[in-house]
This record gives sequence, structure tokens and C-alpha cells, in this order.
Amino acid sequence: MILNASGSLDALEAPEVARALDVFVTKTVTPQRREGNRPVRIAETEAGMLNSIGLENPGIDGLLDDKLPRLAELGVPLWVSVGGFAANDYAQLCAALDDRREVTAIELNLSCPNVEEAPESAAELVAAARPQTGKPLFAKLSPAATDLPATARAVQNAGADGLSLVNTIRGLALDDKTLQPRLGHELGGYSGPALKPIALAAVYQCYRATGLPIVGMGGIATGRDALDFLAAGASSIALGTVLFADPEAPGRVRRELADELAARGLSGAEDATGLAHGVKPASVA
Repeated sequence: MILNASGSLDALEAPEVARALDVFVTKTVTPQRREGNRPVRIAETEAGMLNSIGLENPGIDGLLDDKLPRLAELGVPLWVSVGGFAANDYAQLCAALDDRREVTAIELNLSCPNVEEAPESAAELVAAARPQTGKPLFAKLSPAATDLPATARAVQNAGADGLSLVNTIRGLALDDKTLQPRLGHELGGYSGPALKPIALAAVYQCYRATGLPIVGMGGIATGRDALDFLAAGASSIALGTVLFADPEAPGRVRRELADELAARGLSGAEDATGLAHGVKPASVA
């Protein structure tokens, strides 16, 4: 299954790209409308991209009243990414989405590097959200966690149904002439090809630690990249930075992945999941 990484695609501006996905994931929504961080918000680097959008979004009311009905018209299953600054924010958002038939799953953005973090732990945020909805909850975690497998086990125990790995990691780019930060917010979330080994390690470790379904993301640009994530333990993959340069990426990566699987005698993506581990954990066998 191919998704987009939250925030990397505006489906209403590029509906044909969204329809090429198996699932569209919305930009992260917060309880109240946010204007986001001051410009400059995006900076290219030698091996990727820095962004400091700052969760700009219309707020949950704007999403429910305006954007969600229009997104549903695309005919693509929808996941809504939610974020906040306290456990109650996550609970409120999940409660608001629970009875919306357009929404098939909720991704809890527990690790945005461009805003202040909630004081509660990732597990506490999941625990607050879980009673508010019967929809599947995917916890999006940071590769910068001190002990990512332990964090993954904690959110699993708190009620997460799956993991999204990984979010961007903080980075800095300086202007060639002034040697000042290129982003208005100074630091930004780093994504792109250089993130792939970090993301692969996260998927590999968390698959072994939890056996949960994992959406792998971070530097995926080809079918071989996608295969690597499946082998590490992902059951689905998400495209992010590549969509900015190549809107045809969903279809191309799908074809390339099919070729990679066929070349190895694998009948489908599910046969590749976990191959890097030799044997699958008993919880996912």
C-alpha cells in the first residue's frame, strides 16, 4: 500500500496525484487554526530538504466543514493526521473524527520537529486518544527518540494499532553568503534521501520490538527503496519529498516495486515484509 507522508501533498491542488495513491494522508490538523511559522519555510540541501511549516492548518472545524467533504470526493481512502500541544488536544481531535465516515484511520503526529512538544510522553498521548475513537490509530514517531523501540512498545501498550516511521529529524542550513540560518524558524525538519538509513533502522527495530503494522517513510524515491522498507518490516510505504520533484512518483514506484518483487520470485508486497529479519516475529507470523 502506497500513501503520502503527511504534509507532502495538497490533494485538492493535485487530485490526480492523490488518486494514484492507495491512501491519502491529510496535513496535520490541530484543534485551532494555525498560521504556521514565519518564512522562509523550505530550504533545499545537498541531499534532501528542510521544512519549517509549523503545522499551518485550518483547525479541526475548518477541516470537518470544508476540506474533508472535498477530499472525500477524490474517491481515495483518507487518513487524518492530528497534532496538538497537550493530551487533551489529541483526545478532542479523535473524538471529533470518530463519527466521520470519510476517515478510515487517524495518524497521531507525536513528533513534529517544528513546534513545541506536548509535555506528556508519546504513550500518554496515545492513551488519551484511544478511548475517543474506534478508528485505527497510527503513532508517528521521531527517529530522534532516545530508545525508539521502547517508545514503540509503550505506544503499542497504550493502544496504537500501527506505527508511522519516521517523522523528519531536526536540521540546519546556512546561507552561503551571510552564514545565517536559511529558514525563518532557523531549524527545520530534514527529509529526503539522506534520511533513508535512519528510517530503515527505525522500521527494523520497531518491527522486531512490536510486530505492529508499520508505514515506512524517509527517503523513498524508487521501487528498490520501497522494497528495502518492506524487508525491514514495513507493511506499507509513504512517499514524501520525492513528490515535490516528481508527481508521477506513486505510479512509477508502484511499477518499480512490482518489478523488484517479481525479480525475486515474490508474489506481492506482503511476501517481502520482514525478510531482512530472516524469520518473522511470532506476533506477526
